[in-house]
Amino acid sequence: MFSWVIVPPIAAYLTIPDFVTIIKNTPSSDLWITYFFGVLWGIGGLTYGLGVRYLGVSLGSSIILGLCMVFGAIIPAMYYDFYPVVGKDTFSGMISNTWGITVLFGLLACIIGIFVSGKAGTRKEKELSKVSAEKNSNEYKFGLGLLVAIISGVLSACFNFGLEAGQQMANVANSLWKAAHANQGEFLYRNNVVYVVLLWGGVTTNFIWCMILNYRNQSFNDYGNTKTPLLKNYLFSALAGTTWFLQFFFYGMGESKLGNGPSSWILHMAFIILVANMWGLVLKEWAGVSKKTISTIIAGILIIIFSVLLVGYGNYLHN
Repeated sequence: MFSWVIVPPIAAYLTIPDFVTIIKNTPSSDLWITYFFGVLWGIGGLTYGLGVRYLGVSLGSSIILGLCMVFGAIIPAMYYDFYPVVGKDTFSGMISNTWGITVLFGLLACIIGIFVSGKAGTRKEKELSKVSAEKNSNEYKFGLGLLVAIISGVLSACFNFGLEAGQQMANVANSLWKAAHANQGEFLYRNNVVYVVLLWGGVTTNFIWCMILNYRNQSFNDYGNTKTPLLKNYLFSALAGTTWFLQFFFYGMGESKLGNGPSSWILHMAFIILVANMWGLVLKEWAGVSKKTISTIIAGILIIIFSVLLVGYGNYLHN
């Protein structure tokens, strides 16, 4: 609740005092499509767990994050080919310019890096498992897992679609700020007003699913179970939710500088994968695996770093 319902309005209020008025004056069609993409994104997040369950952490995450990156980066650009918007990059414009081709090569390099990292993860799971392999586990279901992973990857990209759909709100916030702060560039926090609506879609999906699980497991009483450290649990939950939201808070700041084209989404997803893999090395999660497996994960990390540099250079050429 903190990450979806409580923190986003607080962040919007602190950075855009008139955010409620902006939302009220936004056409209902824009609000509903932004909210709807939030609902779809929420479903993508829920099915992520099932994809990992049926395919394993490495293979499942690689497929889901890879699809999320590709669809989130490319589909909006294709949409703007059919419905042009001033200031938005189109796919045809990308493939006809050096900067766009460079960004697309960066996207391809990141996909390769994800594949290599997933390969390393699969090797790690096999080497560290006392069972012969995940494929001998009752949980491993490749066909079903692949279907769920594809659904999750595509729907998870709807967060970026929702951000695009709510750009009228961000543009109003940007115009108001620029009118009050002439010649100071773009408004860093303009996307915070969009998050309020978009994350309401996400909380709808997750709230319904949580209520279903509470009913199925008869666990409603756990919210007030005095036999557990309730205060600590709620405080840490609030901290985790706030920290989770901050990824989008800072993403919105970066996007306001780069523009919400493919570059922003690719860099966001690439760093999620990159940092996760690097923390795995730091925390010695790869201890006990073969040198070949270590070399593979390092190669994956280096390829992703190279992809980030490519995307950054492409954006530099664009600007």
